[in-house]
Amino acid sequence: MPNRLATETSPYLRQHADNPVDWYPWGPEALALARRRQRPIFLSIGYSACHWCHVMERESFQDAEVAAYLNEHFLPIKVDREERPDLDSVYMRAVQALTGRGGWPLTVFLTPSGQPFHGGTYYPPEPSHGLPGLLQVLRAVHEAWLTRRVDLTALAEEVSGNLGGEVPKGDGGDTLNPEVLDRAIVKLLARQDERHGGWGTMQKFPHAMVLEFLLMRARGMPHDWPLEMAQRALDAMAEGGIYDHLGGGFHRYAVDPAWRVPHFEKMLYDNALLARVYLHAYQYTGEERYRQAVEGTLDYVERVLSDPAGGFYAAQDADSEGQEGRYFLWRADEVRHLLGDEAEAFATAYAITVEGDLDGGNVLRFEGDRDAWADLQGARAKLLRARQGRVPPAIDGNVVAGWNGLMLAAYAEASWALGSDRYLRIAERNAAFLLREMVDGNRLSHIWSAGEAKLLGYLDDYAGVIEGLLTLYQATYEPLWFMAARDLADTMVARFAAPDGGFYDTSDEHEELVARPRELQDNATPSGNALAVTVLQKLGALALDTRHAQMLDEALARMQPLMAEHPLGFGQWLQALSFELSRPLEIAIVGQLDEPATSALIGVARDGYRPFQVVAAGAPSAQGGEVPLLRERELVDGGPAAYVCRDLACQLPVTEPEELRELLAGNDPRGRNGFTIPAGGE
Repeated sequence: MPNRLATETSPYLRQHADNPVDWYPWGPEALALARRRQRPIFLSIGYSACHWCHVMERESFQDAEVAAYLNEHFLPIKVDREERPDLDSVYMRAVQALTGRGGWPLTVFLTPSGQPFHGGTYYPPEPSHGLPGLLQVLRAVHEAWLTRRVDLTALAEEVSGNLGGEVPKGDGGDTLNPEVLDRAIVKLLARQDERHGGWGTMQKFPHAMVLEFLLMRARGMPHDWPLEMAQRALDAMAEGGIYDHLGGGFHRYAVDPAWRVPHFEKMLYDNALLARVYLHAYQYTGEERYRQAVEGTLDYVERVLSDPAGGFYAAQDADSEGQEGRYFLWRADEVRHLLGDEAEAFATAYAITVEGDLDGGNVLRFEGDRDAWADLQGARAKLLRARQGRVPPAIDGNVVAGWNGLMLAAYAEASWALGSDRYLRIAERNAAFLLREMVDGNRLSHIWSAGEAKLLGYLDDYAGVIEGLLTLYQATYEPLWFMAARDLADTMVARFAAPDGGFYDTSDEHEELVARPRELQDNATPSGNALAVTVLQKLGALALDTRHAQMLDEALARMQPLMAEHPLGFGQWLQALSFELSRPLEIAIVGQLDEPATSALIGVARDGYRPFQVVAAGAPSAQGGEVPLLRERELVDGGPAAYVCRDLACQLPVTEPEELRELLAGNDPRGRNGFTIPAGGE
């Protein structure tokens, strides 16, 4: 018989609906029952595209003996981390404190009041590969609960007392210091993998926020170090196994330092962040290979991760037919059979061998001459058609608000940078979906699944959607998107602000947990705090609103020591600090949007990679009251004009595209801040 998870909307929870484990979803019923029975809680957290979550479900939670012991001695609760990132954040922090490591599936033992006292990650049913068996762990925990409950409760209280995130205090200084950016560059230089690109000696993660910072920093210094570091990683990822060379899109990470073999799940947030950083690399360098990565990624999301209603799905699974990566792997004989005379050239370019990478299957990675890449397009198309006949990995149909906001920003920016009306239509449809299905008044829901929006939005939901809407506004200059972003930002500040500065991850209306989470460091997605600062910076420039300026500067100043010492974990903060120190331009273009002279001025303002500006455009009488940057901006001699401002002080308006181009060039930060090795630096 199906258990209680059968009626849940979460794909991940429903994957466990046929387990013999008597699962409960997280909620008042389960928590009250644990307190009434005085049983410890067995909390298992994962997500539907997680390979080892599938393995543990198949091996351990289908095991009748394991299930019987769990049901008799514990209160088993299953959580989808996509639905409850707050629970995941709190209890991941606890397991890391208890064991020094974390990951998914996350396994946590809690007191009946929800305080953690023991945990781990994946457990097989019996001891294997140096891991204790789940049944062995369950028996040990049960015995300890019976004999040492006072000690376990005291440990749980101690651990719980240290779970709340705190804003750093002390040596951040009172002012924003450009040397912090230089120190971060030095750290990244020292830690990069010069041979393979990126950072890491065992596994390689994309670090999209750090790559964005490097591109931004390359705009403000005469040396090529930031750009070279960024390109080395971008090239390695786009040519390596982490990129799907047939269907487009990026896998989660590489399991080796050379980017050869990926962990095969594809997450929406990775593809949103990477599509945008490759777009910026294309704008900066003009290299076509970066444009191809953008288009391959966005086309993949449109084709595979798009709901007909307008939302974007959360992920594509790593597994198909019970095997990780099976859908994406190629045997050498398959390639010879399908490609015929083209097989030898393709096998050489894509490093295909008889031995393969995984059980005789090859991960496609491009090791050929870049000039020959286009010549293999026909061969790639043949393999893609053949692959479409395989059983595809499952799709996680959750629509997560914050991740959708990040992808909205990627489509919106690509629409103008690449001149794509199709990408613009996708962006507008997604924004309309978010406002229609996931916003009620000025409150945002976290997740939409099976036609239903549910759960209060988290900080990164608000910040992500605001980022997407602001980017869409600057793609269309439709004031609706600006006003929606402004309203959500007002709610974000009112509901999430912390009294000692910064923001909590949960609103003041949220369920009370053992700790109120506040994550300052980036994970796979930007820190909600850092992204909130980022969007408030942009919104303040468009809205001529300085209400939050002091709060933002104080937040950035407090984070400066962490940015300088640990740049890999604070890339979004480094972007926000770079933006603030650049003294960004506020560009107002007045004129009818369908008039060629207005379009010409807008084209100049958008031309190339321009991370340190915001742009508002429209007829002054129609939009001035809705987008404050346009207020009191008049036509010049009856024609369109551009006003270039900084710190709310504007230069004389210009009417000709070349005049605007010269004005922007004179205000470009490139070369204004020289690079100096910091005192005591490496």
